[in-house]
Amino acid sequence: MCGITGFINLTPDKNIDQPLLAQMNQAQYHRGPDDGGEFVDEHVALGHRRLSIIDVSSGHQPMISNDERYVLVFNGEIYNFQEIRAELEQLDHIFKTHSDTEVILNAYAEWGRESVNKLQGMFAYVVWDKQAQSIFVARDRLGIKPLFYTLINETFYFASELKSLKLLPDLDKTIDPKAVEQYFAFGYVAEPKTIYQQVKKLEPGHCLEISVQDNSPCISKYWDVSYAKQIQMTEQEYLTAVVDEFKKAVDSHMMAEVPLGSFLSGGVDSSAVVAMMSQLSDKAVKTCSIGFDVAEYNETEYAQQIAKRYNTDHEERIVASDDFDLLDELAQLYDEPYADSSAMPTYRVCQLAREKVTVCLSGDGADELLAGYRRYNLMMNEEKVRSILPHAIRKPVFGLLGKLYPKLDWAPQFLRAKTTFQSLAMDTAEGYFHGVSILNNSQREQLLSQNVKQQLNGYNALEVFRYHEKNFDGNDPLSLIQYLDIKTYLVGDILTKVDRASMAHSLEVRVPFLDHKFVEWSATVPTEMKIKQGCGKYILKKAMEEYLPDDILYRNKMGFRVPLADWFRGPLKEKLNEALLSEQMISCGLFNMSTIKEWITDHQSGVKEYSAPLWTLLMFASFLKQSETA
Repeated sequence: MCGITGFINLTPDKNIDQPLLAQMNQAQYHRGPDDGGEFVDEHVALGHRRLSIIDVSSGHQPMISNDERYVLVFNGEIYNFQEIRAELEQLDHIFKTHSDTEVILNAYAEWGRESVNKLQGMFAYVVWDKQAQSIFVARDRLGIKPLFYTLINETFYFASELKSLKLLPDLDKTIDPKAVEQYFAFGYVAEPKTIYQQVKKLEPGHCLEISVQDNSPCISKYWDVSYAKQIQMTEQEYLTAVVDEFKKAVDSHMMAEVPLGSFLSGGVDSSAVVAMMSQLSDKAVKTCSIGFDVAEYNETEYAQQIAKRYNTDHEERIVASDDFDLLDELAQLYDEPYADSSAMPTYRVCQLAREKVTVCLSGDGADELLAGYRRYNLMMNEEKVRSILPHAIRKPVFGLLGKLYPKLDWAPQFLRAKTTFQSLAMDTAEGYFHGVSILNNSQREQLLSQNVKQQLNGYNALEVFRYHEKNFDGNDPLSLIQYLDIKTYLVGDILTKVDRASMAHSLEVRVPFLDHKFVEWSATVPTEMKIKQGCGKYILKKAMEEYLPDDILYRNKMGFRVPLADWFRGPLKEKLNEALLSEQMISCGLFNMSTIKEWITDHQSGVKEYSAPLWTLLMFASFLKQSETA
């Protein structure tokens, strides 16, 4: 796992700024403290920070091909590199190292841009072709590894983290109003946007090519997950298949020359990873868990069950639920506004894991692939109504009910009919967007300033879903929302959270559920095998009954939660007021400050529940503060 950065001058008369390259590379030191390197020639500058995992003694980057035509910088791991190497050796390629880096380099020399299709793993890499005077950039299929880029004054810049690009003296840091709209809907800025108008993210499953004297990069998609074909098998056949497919994915992800372990939260997904690792290893698996000093947020007793069952080398630590010290650090970590509060415990579990191991496996991705989120069940109930009543009837009837019905924030979920009525008036994608938005359309309308709304010119974050919906090739609503989550929530929230939190501690995290072959297989599993009798992730849970106890498999999902509502009425009350009503928030011109004041007052007095919107605003305020001092 590493950090990559660099630039290519697109005009022949510009000099390479090597001190700038060194600064950009150093900004990502945390991603790879074991080694660093730079390559500079007439047009291109490449930088690399290395966290040594495979072929620790060699594999230095930037790596130059034997004929000196190609130069590569690479972030990630290729799990099938030995098979590709054997194929290349049959084609007379000569290798000097045992690294996956050299395999990518030779694969590109042999097959060009098509070589990306052979790679199984997580990656972002850049190849400089000296003869063609061009670079090729690729990001892995699911977006596990990040890649930011910008084009300024006829120079193309790239980096693993936005903080390296923030060092560019000519970078225009104008905030993109569409990114602001997305952030307050989703809690993150969705690919390909960033918070800055001038910087983009390369989308997952995409590659980019640009040559000297080109005006702009050429971007193309090389992979997508298909839901077009669902395979019909017996339940028993599916139970056997899910174990076989998942075990293969875990096995491939256990390759390392450094200490390797697994997160163990006590939930289904991480416990399944540990169970498979224990089947595949003759040594005790190293596991780590964190718990909270508040019982309702603490899952450590369940993690201990799994650790005892599989005799793992287990490490556990209790952290304070009021872990406020991290609030300001998160803004520095994520570089742009990011509102998932579980980033705090994720940071701490990565910190603990790094004390024991360099590589950790995670259970992320299972909920998106196999329908584990509670919201999927709720959506499927709504779909039953949608299937009975046509949209022409639903829209006026449920739209009116949604307006008339009181919004009961304090009530149990089944009594909160206002949100359900509003959703039923919409189609599947819009209804799902309405359900997952942190701030709904009305709240964002109240929050954003008149100036921002004018710049948006009618743009709504729903367009992110509409953009991806056009590429969906399935024909059932559950598959559609899974596809939307894979394209948005998974990459923008979950994988971003884990990448930044782990890399802050120079820890490599691997996600076997997101092995692209397992992802492709999971897309063929029919809806009735994913959700059955209200049980999400049915086929995975049923298959794991042989390996995990029922109170792990079938208890309510807890997840990494923090008590935001109580914080904002208690220990964080003053900090919230100070941050949200700061000079930066007022002067940025993005917000209607009277709305913010009203939300703070109503929440702190207990009149209404605004913890999620207030946290989202707090993280934006932290971003503004960090940007001003950077």
